[in-house]
Amino acid sequence: MRHVRGVLFIDYVRMLKSQKAVDWSAHLAAGDVKYLAEKIEPATWYPMEVFERFGNAILAVVARGEMFPVQLWGRYSAAQLRNANPMLLAPNDPIETLARFRVMRETFFDFNALEVPRVEDGEAHIIVRYYMGMPAEEAAAHQTLGFFETLLELAGAKEVRAAFRTRSWAGAAQTLLVLQWQMPGVARPRPRTNPI
Repeated sequence: MRHVRGVLFIDYVRMLKSQKAVDWSAHLAAGDVKYLAEKIEPATWYPMEVFERFGNAILAVVARGEMFPVQLWGRYSAAQLRNANPMLLAPNDPIETLARFRVMRETFFDFNALEVPRVEDGEAHIIVRYYMGMPAEEAAAHQTLGFFETLLELAGAKEVRAAFRTRSWAGAAQTLLVLQWQMPGVARPRPRTNPI
C-alpha cells in the first residue's frame, strides 16, 4: 500500500472542509469521510487511495474538471511548503533548491512519485508518477507543474517555463515535466531548436 505524508494530505482535507455546502459522502468512499472529522498530523502517513479519491472529488466539484485551477493550487502549495520547511529554499539558487527538494521528496511519499533525473543551469527534468488512475494522475501532474513553477520563482528564477514533454494520460510510458528558466542579469540564450 502506498502512502502520502500528512503535510500534503491536510491540504486536500482543508479544501474539502472549506466547501461547507457540499455533502462529500456522495463523492467519497464510506471510510473516507472520517478523515474530514479527525485531526490530520503533518508527520503521519495516510493512504494514497484516499488521497486519490479526495483529489478526484476536488477536481470534479471545486475545479469543475478544469486543470488550470489545479495548477494554481500547486503554485499556492509551493509557498505553503516553503513556509513549513524554510530550508527547502536556497535564495537565488534554483539548482540548489531543486537539489534540496530531491532530498526532501522522500519525506512526502513512501514510493518514488517524483524523480529529478536532470538538473543543469536553466533546465530541469521531472518524472511524475503517482500511480493513480485518471483523471487523478493528470490533475496531480498539473498540480506538480504549478508547484515547481512557484518553487523556482521563490528561488530567484525568472521567465520560468514549464511544459509536459510526455504525458502518461495521453498514452506515454511516463510523464516528463521540463522546466526552463533564466536568472536575473543573465543574457537570454538563443532559442533552442527543440523548445518545450
